[in-house]
Amino acid sequence: MVELLAPAGTLEKLRFALLYGADAVYLAGEHFGLRAKAGNFKLQEIEEGLKIAHSHNKKLYVAINSYLFDDEYNQLVEYLQDLKDIGPDALIVSDIGVMETVKEIMPDTEIHVSTQANTTSLRAAKVFKKLGATRVILAREVGLERIKEIAKEVETEIFVHGAMCMAYSGRCLLSAYMTGRSANQGDCTHTCRWRYHLVEATREGQYMPIEEDERGMYILSPGDICLLEHLKVLMDAGVHSFKIEGRMKSVHYVATVTLAYRLAIDAIQKGENIPQLSYDLVNSVSHRPFTTGFLFGKPPESRENSYQSTRDFVAVINKDHVAVKTTIRTGEMLEILTPEGKVVNLKWPVMDKNGEEVLEAHPNWIVKVKLQEDIPEMSLVRRVAKNDFEV
Repeated sequence: MVELLAPAGTLEKLRFALLYGADAVYLAGEHFGLRAKAGNFKLQEIEEGLKIAHSHNKKLYVAINSYLFDDEYNQLVEYLQDLKDIGPDALIVSDIGVMETVKEIMPDTEIHVSTQANTTSLRAAKVFKKLGATRVILAREVGLERIKEIAKEVETEIFVHGAMCMAYSGRCLLSAYMTGRSANQGDCTHTCRWRYHLVEATREGQYMPIEEDERGMYILSPGDICLLEHLKVLMDAGVHSFKIEGRMKSVHYVATVTLAYRLAIDAIQKGENIPQLSYDLVNSVSHRPFTTGFLFGKPPESRENSYQSTRDFVAVINKDHVAVKTTIRTGEMLEILTPEGKVVNLKWPVMDKNGEEVLEAHPNWIVKVKLQEDIPEMSLVRRVAKNDFEV
């Protein structure tokens, strides 16, 4: 049975990921994760998240995947001792020094080797297994044939959806060089996403944009990986876990993409085709043009690299109210996406919390709405996108 692993940048995202179909979630605490700008978890939040996951018979993994210097190990030991009391299902690590320390302090905890360790061969995967790893998260550069060989002997996890780094498996120095904030210490500024121009040495002030045409492509910023239509091939290859990238993405993104892959995996396991809704869902959230990455060799070139989406996230439906995220106007035609994958069209009659109709509801408002049928809690309210992108 393949595992669907979703990102949890906050407790709210954790709840949505689990409700919308994840078998497990991954997150980071306040130390040693590689997303310093994500809503990283305090110890008590990790404990609460673990209780939530286990109450649904799901798993929780904690990332400790930055590369440490000698003077950071005392803090690591203290952190691991705290995590030992909490008891996460696995730790995601990159540094072999960290791995050895985990084995000393938390010998009964599974170790998953992060993609940051750049595992691209069966030999490397087997070495990590000998060192005590229970799973290896393969580098994004590994193609399908190598995945098959590795998966025969080592439990494997691969990224099936989300942003890709322009550097080799995330080993980027650009952010550190330009801003002093190291990607390998969890503080990437996403420098590769900035706009760049070329300047010829003798033509100061004449800026030539770096663009893609029929002869070339973007130098730095890659498209997003989407392996939705190839899940059956990967399942047959023996991959144990399908991972979705995006601890810094929105609740809308996490819930929608998780649901898309949940519906697809369930259909494949029943011998059915992937539903069209899965494809509609991954296209509905903000993303760059999709690519299959290195799965079938060199990534194909893309003619554009801007964000696109088909839906905007406007509200969350709770038990007795609606939490507004984007301004809603009475009379708007919207849709509701439920955690089970049901899509309900809605003409929006907005009321304030006292039940009085209002012409508009604004972000952070709590309002009521007349629904023609029962809608599950934590359903998403969306409208056709106007291309105001929310990453």
